[in-house]
Amino acid sequence: MTINLWTSPEHALNYLQRADSIPHRAEGEAELLRCLPSSLSRVLDLGSGDGRLLSLVQGAYPDATAIALDFSTAMLERLKSKFAGDSKVKVVAHDMSEPLPEFGTFDAVISSFAIHHLVHERKRALYQEIYHFLKPGGVFCNLEHVASSDQSLHEQFLAMLETRPEDEDPSNKLLDVEPQLKWLRDIGFAEVDCHWKWREFALLGAVKPCQQ
Repeated sequence: MTINLWTSPEHALNYLQRADSIPHRAEGEAELLRCLPSSLSRVLDLGSGDGRLLSLVQGAYPDATAIALDFSTAMLERLKSKFAGDSKVKVVAHDMSEPLPEFGTFDAVISSFAIHHLVHERKRALYQEIYHFLKPGGVFCNLEHVASSDQSLHEQFLAMLETRPEDEDPSNKLLDVEPQLKWLRDIGFAEVDCHWKWREFALLGAVKPCQQ
């Protein structure tokens, strides 16, 4: 049975209480901003949470319009509150385990610690959908929780987050970096790489080629 606790408001709010204390998160976010195109007019944020990452992107690209997508009721409430009165941001309720709605095209698709909650087959299908939504030259940046190469390293990582193995979130469906990079290349992305990594946190980046 596939478990996803993010339908629970309590689970989402518990995460938000500790989100700012996640080690090295700001480093990955800063690198993500550096990977975005110099000109960005429209961005899609998948699993937007409380809008933390999207707010950083807005700070760098104040004229950009955005779609902030999430399915957690608690996160959607935070998003609507944070971006209330901001006509440049549209909040959309959608479960990423289902195909994305037709949104048009974007200069960038971003995500932060969200896609790893999907089963692997859906991760791969979502990457294909992201390719479809990107304009030629558009950028995909996924700041993600990935798998360690062995259980010992995984338990070391959990200890750094002050989490016992028995308390690990069963919603996580972790996959290491290399298969995901291969998926992106096979789909047709260029400039595919892991641009930053600390333990199980990694920034995967790719560009849709200008010439198809």
